[in-house]
Amino acid sequence: MLAAVLVMAAIALLVGGVLGYAAVRFRVEGDPLADKIDALLPQTQCGQCGHPGCKPYAQAIAEGSAEINQCPPGGEDGIRRLAELLGKEFKPLNAEHGQPKPKSVAVIDEAVCIGCTLCIQACPVDAILGASKQMHTVLAAECTGCELCVAPCPVDCITVQPIAEDLANWKWKYPAVPLKDVA
Repeated sequence: MLAAVLVMAAIALLVGGVLGYAAVRFRVEGDPLADKIDALLPQTQCGQCGHPGCKPYAQAIAEGSAEINQCPPGGEDGIRRLAELLGKEFKPLNAEHGQPKPKSVAVIDEAVCIGCTLCIQACPVDAILGASKQMHTVLAAECTGCELCVAPCPVDCITVQPIAEDLANWKWKYPAVPLKDVA
């Protein structure tokens, strides 16, 4: 019995040592600039920028293969933040990628929903709940308003509605003058 415990302890120490060595030896460094850029993006995962999500777009900006003005959900405030972070000149939003819209949320008319699950499959943030042939609903707190669930719906029961600004979701607008320039 004692011999079995000692053998198991030795194996555990050996495996732990190998895993520790592998973690140090094969560590993959992330791009800290891409992480900073990603933190400034709105995280809608809508793909309007031409990339499959905010993280790939941030990586493309960091590599220099994408411009800072391709994100309609981020709007001009987002472009200003990116320009300030990267030390670049502000550019207006590239209309080729869309127009800025107010923050929105998808709403499903539950009486019309047939439970096809196509909207669930299209949602990049898993904000839609439901099962096959059952009514679906949107978790408003999780929905980014990307509108990717609207097109696949065969019965047009999904609408995207702007979120009314109130005390719970109101935010200061990005300052027109950087704070360091204010005396």
